Amino acid sequence: MNDITPLSIALGRITEETLSSRARYGHVALLLAALGMCLVNSALLLTETALPTRTVVTFALMFFVGLCWVAYAIWVLRHRRSLLVHHRVIAGRMAVAFCSVFTLGTAWLGSAGGQPSMMMAAGLGAATSVVAIALLARAHRHRARLLARRRELERALSQAPS
Repeated sequence: MNDITPLSIALGRITEETLSSRARYGHVALLLAALGMCLVNSALLLTETALPTRTVVTFALMFFVGLCWVAYAIWVLRHRRSLLVHHRVIAGRMAVAFCSVFTLGTAWLGSAGGQPSMMMAAGLGAATSVVAIALLARAHRHRARLLARRRELERALSQAPS
């Protein structure tokens, strides 16, 4: 007997769906951009020895952020699956964290040094933080919908006659 039902096909489609070409190209672009960011920051750190401490710390933080995005892109590309949108939630969390650190850092530098340009940068950081939070919330809602659909399909499969 063939145990394949429309429900099992739908469940298999949800759990085994591969990344779309657009998502793969986007993650490859992210990987290349993050690698480029790491390369530039490491070159600056290694060749410019007379930089102020604040600048060295900033470049080191940017290098760390780039490494995090490299690791994320490799993780998603290695799995080649939609990962039930876990990758979107993780990317959203990373974006919120990095935007928040940028915003707080520039606000602190702007208030400590009285530099209006830093306060403008903090305002831009706050705007990008709001966008990152909105995208994270959207990823959580999408993940919750997919998990609910998967539970519904699993329940229907368990109740289906064998």
